[in-house]
Amino acid sequence: MTGVRSNLSFAFLCAVSLAVGWHALARTFSLALHNDEYTHLFLILLDWRSQKPVVQPNFRIASALLFGAVLMAGLAKWRLVDAPDDVQLSLSMLGLVLWWIASFVACFGVRASRMLLFPLVFLLWMVPIPSFAVNKVVEFLQTESAVAARLMFSLIGVPVSQQGVVLAIPGVNIEVARECSSIRSSVMLLIASMVLAQVSLRSPWSKAAVIAATVPLSIAKNALRIVTLSMLGTRVDPGFLTGRLHHRGGIVFFMISLAVLVMLLWILRRIEEPRPPLELNSLQLRQSQVQDPN
Repeated sequence: MTGVRSNLSFAFLCAVSLAVGWHALARTFSLALHNDEYTHLFLILLDWRSQKPVVQPNFRIASALLFGAVLMAGLAKWRLVDAPDDVQLSLSMLGLVLWWIASFVACFGVRASRMLLFPLVFLLWMVPIPSFAVNKVVEFLQTESAVAARLMFSLIGVPVSQQGVVLAIPGVNIEVARECSSIRSSVMLLIASMVLAQVSLRSPWSKAAVIAATVPLSIAKNALRIVTLSMLGTRVDPGFLTGRLHHRGGIVFFMISLAVLVMLLWILRRIEEPRPPLELNSLQLRQSQVQDPN
């Protein structure tokens, strides 16, 4: 009976949050529809495993989270802080997500929240990243992708010079533009790494290593794309520099980076696999020798 009451209470609190925050939620999904840099908002998942945690409602911790949620929503709704519209939207969505997490803690308790910590924290991906933060990430990817591409050109023996985010090789000058930062695929790779690490690995250090690996992988993916298109455009056909592979070929290089990520997951999972004790191996060896004296 307690479980049914908790489920109904949680559904009621979520309905209240949707009634109050529907405008922010609608703006967020509209942003995901019309801006490639926020496509990842459609990838938000809840826990996919059928866990049945013990229900122990906890209102003390939930009240602190609810206060934070109301505070964030209030700052955004009544514009108590002088901030751009995108920051106001981020505050509104952060308040909405905190309300959902607080509602879960209030209805199901701390123990259940710990069991479902990953999907609860994963909901924070629904908060749109403000433009100023996105711009900083894009600039970082542009700069580092240009450096990595210059190194790749040097490794394959192509003369190259770099001026900011512009690379010069024989036959063409390449600007690593904002679109070349591949911010969308980089975020998708980061989200994929979080999900795959959660379902495949046990050690927090292994999970952190996989997630951290997405940064150099994203940069290497961008650099490989730049070098590949440049070499095809200068050695095979100039049309490659403006053709379909340039505009639609990002999925190919994303799949390459995803394959490398899966390989890293496989290696770390093999390392985590428990090995039989040495004494047990010796005993099994002696038993086999006794059974087969030849």
